[in-house]
Amino acid sequence: MIPEHVSDAFSFQSKACADLGSPFMEQLCGLFAERKWRDTQAKHVVFNWVGNLSPSADSVPLRMASALHALHLTKRAFEGVYPPENVTDDVLWGAVCDMMTREDDFICEWIKSAPQTNEVRRSAAILAAGHVVAKLFGLPLRTSELGASGGLNLKWDQYGLRIGDALWGSENSLVLEPDWTGLLPPKTAPIIASRAGVDLNPLDPTDPTDALRLQAYLWPDQPGRLERTRAAIAVADGNVDKADAIDWLSHRMAPETGTVHFIYHTVAWQYFPDTAQAKGRAMIEAAGAKATPDAPIAWFGLETDGKSPGGAMTLRVWPGDVTLPLGRADYHGRWIDWTGET
Repeated sequence: MIPEHVSDAFSFQSKACADLGSPFMEQLCGLFAERKWRDTQAKHVVFNWVGNLSPSADSVPLRMASALHALHLTKRAFEGVYPPENVTDDVLWGAVCDMMTREDDFICEWIKSAPQTNEVRRSAAILAAGHVVAKLFGLPLRTSELGASGGLNLKWDQYGLRIGDALWGSENSLVLEPDWTGLLPPKTAPIIASRAGVDLNPLDPTDPTDALRLQAYLWPDQPGRLERTRAAIAVADGNVDKADAIDWLSHRMAPETGTVHFIYHTVAWQYFPDTAQAKGRAMIEAAGAKATPDAPIAWFGLETDGKSPGGAMTLRVWPGDVTLPLGRADYHGRWIDWTGET
């Protein structure tokens, strides 16, 4: 019998995947929530998970799904079963159970690591916010990304954002085209003075093993996401520091005259412990209170706020401590509803 907390976690993830346009992941996670699991070590690890395995915490359902996707991407499993094929619940669950038996050691090792969904389309929101910061202050940006994973969103300014016939950023690299509603962002292009990112477990996209993990956390019935991620991997350099995000940021808070310190994170802050969030917020606010027009601070986040659809895009700037609601965006960057600066 499936423990209730396990069933609830996979059921919640199933519904979330449906909302994010993945019928296959809805089906797969739904089966994990309802069907009898094969008696494997992976089953015992999940059923006796130490900590909170829910999607809002350790995200064990996504860990399990990505382990299976990794097996598929490396052509070790699910030929003729995974998308673009569309199979019955019985066929899919039978194949999953077989793989959980055959690849038990691989799955157990894979799910030890936290999710690494380095969704490159979130750069569309970062790029738009970066244009706002450039217009507000007219200074180069010194960027700090928290929860940077494989660093695919470190170079957001080098991607393009196309809205209708208009282009922001570069057309010489990956061009992102979310469904855009609302006003248009400013045309003031940001200049990057320096960039850095941090993650507790950074991935190096130039390493084949890490590149596989970045791809495995994408969803098998969304090939466009895989194509964009591979395009970003091709130009990435893996320059992400390994550290606690808030401790790392504390060493970057000293002002540098002539630059804006642009701190940003996308669907990462919510995973920081409450104590780390409180410490980070207090630290940024204290630095903001001392900010000057020639060394301002801008703090941007695309994060859940308990509302729907998608997450809130919020920009907070100093001096002055002004909060600018920029609208809402899909967690996978499919759409942006912009209500911010133009």
